[in-house]
Amino acid sequence: MKIGINGICGRMGRSILAILLKKEHELSAAFDSPSSDWLGKDAGTLVSQKELGVRVSALDDMALKKCDCIIDFSSPMSTMEILAAAETQKLPLVIGTTGFSDEQRAKIEKAASLIPLVFSPNMAVGVNLLFKLTELAAAVLKGGFDAEVLEIHHRLKKDAPSGTAKRLAEIIKNNMQGMNDAHILTGRGGLESERSDSEIGVMALRGGDVVGEHTVYFIGEGERLELTIRSTRRDTYAEGAVLAAEFLVGKNAGLYSMYDVIGL
Repeated sequence: MKIGINGICGRMGRSILAILLKKEHELSAAFDSPSSDWLGKDAGTLVSQKELGVRVSALDDMALKKCDCIIDFSSPMSTMEILAAAETQKLPLVIGTTGFSDEQRAKIEKAASLIPLVFSPNMAVGVNLLFKLTELAAAVLKGGFDAEVLEIHHRLKKDAPSGTAKRLAEIIKNNMQGMNDAHILTGRGGLESERSDSEIGVMALRGGDVVGEHTVYFIGEGERLELTIRSTRRDTYAEGAVLAAEFLVGKNAGLYSMYDVIGL
């Protein structure tokens, strides 16, 4: 495949580049912020490869025409730009960026009526299995259990809680009896912190070089169920993103999830 990467100079962009080259795909476009120090440099040097003949640039419509699919791990604002360009050129798009507003999410969902689009806060296969297990546990534990989510990431992560943690909370709300209108609480403190029956705590820790760790707690009287995924290599996210790009080949317009990609 000829794959373009938006946000190629970031940690995830570089990991995706390394994986797609390992799988013998071709990098056909390399986009990053107009203020990036890498603009004009050969993208191959981002991963200590020989030159690939593809220069890092700001979004370029001509470069997009060379792509079979775009993988986006950038920022919400940059994603909106690549989304509009992909709609115009009818290009399949994989979005792994997080931190979107409700309005931005609505634009992504609308775009899926025109192009095939995989949208997931986490592309790792193991994490998506955690999503499924959380869905199952939330449906079975209908009452008497309090649900909480804890996530840990490296100190440089920009958004908190993580998109993955927010997705886990959504799954609990949608599948646990009586929790459709639950309040998502991202912090507790003071003397008025007694837990209600209609809240889900979603807490974030930041430090060091932690790639990603997520734990879902279902806490009852006398027993506690914990579902945990620990990611020790960013490559797991990158591998999932490239797998999603491969999945989109020949697909009709639509909003696909990693469940579709991995067959859950």
